[in-house]
Amino acid sequence: MALNFGQLVVGPPGSGKTTYCNGIQQFLTALGRKTTVINLDPANDHLPYTCGIDVRDLISLQTVMSQLNLGPNGGLIYCVEFLAKNLSWLYDKISTQFKDYYILFDCPGQAELFTHHTGIKDIISAFQKWSMRLTCVNLVDSYYCSVPSTYVSAVLLSLSAMMNMELPHVNVMSKIDMVETRGKLAFNLEYFVDANKLGSGLKEYLGSEPWGE
Repeated sequence: MALNFGQLVVGPPGSGKTTYCNGIQQFLTALGRKTTVINLDPANDHLPYTCGIDVRDLISLQTVMSQLNLGPNGGLIYCVEFLAKNLSWLYDKISTQFKDYYILFDCPGQAELFTHHTGIKDIISAFQKWSMRLTCVNLVDSYYCSVPSTYVSAVLLSLSAMMNMELPHVNVMSKIDMVETRGKLAFNLEYFVDANKLGSGLKEYLGSEPWGE
């Protein structure tokens, strides 16, 4: 298959993955670059972008939940594992329809799929064998900056995903235009994008929370 470059867009539910893919697709298209978005989220039934390939054509969360009596979390894991075992379906579509395209993969938001489950990692390994060069773009809702303890949780979750997926990795704060609507931040915004400063000044804020005493 021809060499493809692209992004694997991950992040918790509601972090803005689909909105991000829509915006990047429009931006790259305006620049004249051949771009497509592949939806890998079997639960995503609202796609504002032009979808090149939709995993729901292979398997959908709603079908799995109704036929196998699984809940949302178990059903989503089943769908990812099913895709990992049927990657020829995806390979045939990419190799015939999207040679030389820049590809955006809109991924599901279930955290364990990227922190310790092997399904997504197996799919990434297949992508690399198909001569794809991908960067992981991890969206983190800026809401997590409003409370120091949730910020630490978001940092650790991002680190776990980086280690598990073993891809070039970029963490992006999403919905930054809304960050001030949640109250005054404990630190300047620049603090939250520099992991080397994580311990500086954070202890006093964590200690003020009930569980930190």
